[in-house]
Amino acid sequence: MASAIWRAAHCVRLAARASQQLPLSPPLPRSSSSSHSSLNIRRIASVAVVPQAAQPAVSEPLPEIIRPQEDDLPAASPNPRPVTTPSRMERIRDARPFSDFLTDTFHRQHDYLRISVTERCNLRCLYCMPEEGVPLSPQRNLLTTPEIVMLSSLFVEQGVTKIRLTGGEPTVRPDIVSLMQQLGSLRSHGLRELCLTTNGLALHRKLDAMVESGLTGINLSLDTLDPWQFQLMTRRNGFAAVQKSIDRIFQLKRAGAPLKFKINCVVMRGLNDREILDFVELTRNRDVEVRFIEYMPFDGNRWSQGKMVSYTEMLDRIRERHPDLERVPDRKNDTSKTYRVPGFKGKIGFITSMTHNFCGTCNRLRITCDGNLKVCLFGNAEVSLRDILRKANNGEPIDEAALESLQKVVMEQKGASSSEGVVVPNAEELLDVIGMAVKRKKPKHAGIGELEHMKNRPMILIDSPSQARSQTTWHPIGLTSSWAPAHRQSSPLPWPGRATSPSYHRQVRFFSSIPHCRQSDNTNDDLNAPRLTHLTTTGEAHMVSISDKQPTKRTAVAKCVVCFSDVTALRLVRANALKKGDVLGVARIAGIMAAKRTPDLIPLCHPIMITHVEIGFEVRDPADGGIEGEDGKRNKGGEIEVSAAVSCDGKTGVEMEALTAASAAALTIYDMCKAVDKGMVIGDLRVVLKEGGKSGRWVEGQKEDLRKHEGRS
Repeated sequence: MASAIWRAAHCVRLAARASQQLPLSPPLPRSSSSSHSSLNIRRIASVAVVPQAAQPAVSEPLPEIIRPQEDDLPAASPNPRPVTTPSRMERIRDARPFSDFLTDTFHRQHDYLRISVTERCNLRCLYCMPEEGVPLSPQRNLLTTPEIVMLSSLFVEQGVTKIRLTGGEPTVRPDIVSLMQQLGSLRSHGLRELCLTTNGLALHRKLDAMVESGLTGINLSLDTLDPWQFQLMTRRNGFAAVQKSIDRIFQLKRAGAPLKFKINCVVMRGLNDREILDFVELTRNRDVEVRFIEYMPFDGNRWSQGKMVSYTEMLDRIRERHPDLERVPDRKNDTSKTYRVPGFKGKIGFITSMTHNFCGTCNRLRITCDGNLKVCLFGNAEVSLRDILRKANNGEPIDEAALESLQKVVMEQKGASSSEGVVVPNAEELLDVIGMAVKRKKPKHAGIGELEHMKNRPMILIDSPSQARSQTTWHPIGLTSSWAPAHRQSSPLPWPGRATSPSYHRQVRFFSSIPHCRQSDNTNDDLNAPRLTHLTTTGEAHMVSISDKQPTKRTAVAKCVVCFSDVTALRLVRANALKKGDVLGVARIAGIMAAKRTPDLIPLCHPIMITHVEIGFEVRDPADGGIEGEDGKRNKGGEIEVSAAVSCDGKTGVEMEALTAASAAALTIYDMCKAVDKGMVIGDLRVVLKEGGKSGRWVEGQKEDLRKHEGRS
């Protein structure tokens, strides 16, 4: 009983604290009985109707609307009704305990929801996106704006008070401002904070409109204060645009916008750890919290413990410069350990996921861009909310037109007014799935020594969809058959180490009802048959993931032949007497350049760091004899054999680089000699040698394993 009273009082205190915050736009109308703990969501069968507040009106530029003028206030009623304030006991009596659906078995209440709104990003940060990039999902697989709003409404009804929009990079979503306006309307129903995590590259163009829509907090990812280092770490040139966004944030804060502003900096040894004190200096005269994040392992970011700078090491470095650094009391559910330098206007914090986890107070849930619920950042268990939501629309995406049609049908069937709210299809089933997922949340995630060996999405896809599920098993979290596709309802779900039928091993995506290509009934034949690795099971081309491979020394040699129809051209090349200049010298440069630009020419070829390229030529004059073509006849005009050898220390082979180099060199010879011989033929392009990787050494006409011949383990 005492626990229930405490929870009720806590809800009242939170609601009272929220009511003291100044909204950025006029408060939306709400009944005297409406509160955060009671959104009056009306369920019709399995459909929930969430009260829909009016959209915020488009206002004038932000500085003029931040502080309401006296003339803007509504006129007083001639006969004002007396305002009665409920007593404390009445508020406690009417309050409702926090939703059981969002409370896990360790009594953690999840009132913070992170939603990925796009998988696209305009930067390529080293620790976030794999070097080979990430494949983009079909648009129909991603959540639509109405679907995001419906899920957000459902979570707010259950007690979520803070929503953060993430990505990818959320500002690249075309309708991001409109989406914020719709989410901002939930402020009258209990939502207190609407936040954004961004790289700041395009923020300055949309920031004013976002603040008018209800934006209350910005976390800006910035790992260096050096423009050149920025370009190295992000693989893009955009530091000036980020600085422009930061300047605009401070301008709005000075004008009175109630924005919480934080800068997130991932610290990596040997890359940006020398700038820690420079970031601390940012807080001297600016109201900003700089948070240093321990480098965390995700698929494709080449994490190693040696690159990670621990929280205690960073703290020691700062205390050498600022020995009076003092700890700031943490609030419940804070992810960072906060400090302040006395006399400085801002603060610094440390997010210590690797060395001092904060799982015991975790209150965060994540919805990925393709609608999967992820209860832990480092967990690989996910379940689809999108598929349940779309059941009411025959599995199709719910756009604005579909939402309006669906809402109209439900309202007509139940005799309800369309003004009463937004339809949330299958709300009861969604809540059951959410509740079971939250209940299975573990007490804490794995630590150093385990995390780097666990399978997880790349960081860029933590809050957005991953196409790597054909190589990686993403286990669902053991939910009941009410949500599972029909072909799996009667059988247990596959888990690591459990014997399963072959059909489960071929299941590409565990959380989607989207149909896949039919597999052959002969499982052994399918598993052993040769296949194209660049094709998914649905026949779509994609870039093969190499994130799990180990770097090795790799070499490839390719050859081709330029056959002349007349010996004149060949002898001019030998004598370096062509008007265009040194044919073989130019061809050699062309081959080297082509090898380095192979990923730009071959769409699915990985960009790799080449360590060596060598282009060679063998000039064969018919006067020397022994030159025969493919038909067994002598090549009267002679020929030049081009060879290209390419090496690298990497995760994938360099056969394509070698083939591209040989081709470009041969084409250059053709281009420089075509004025003399228009009958030239380029042919016999092939790989003649490959070394490195699992397949060992391969030579044209034979195959052998280097490890067997050289005694390597």
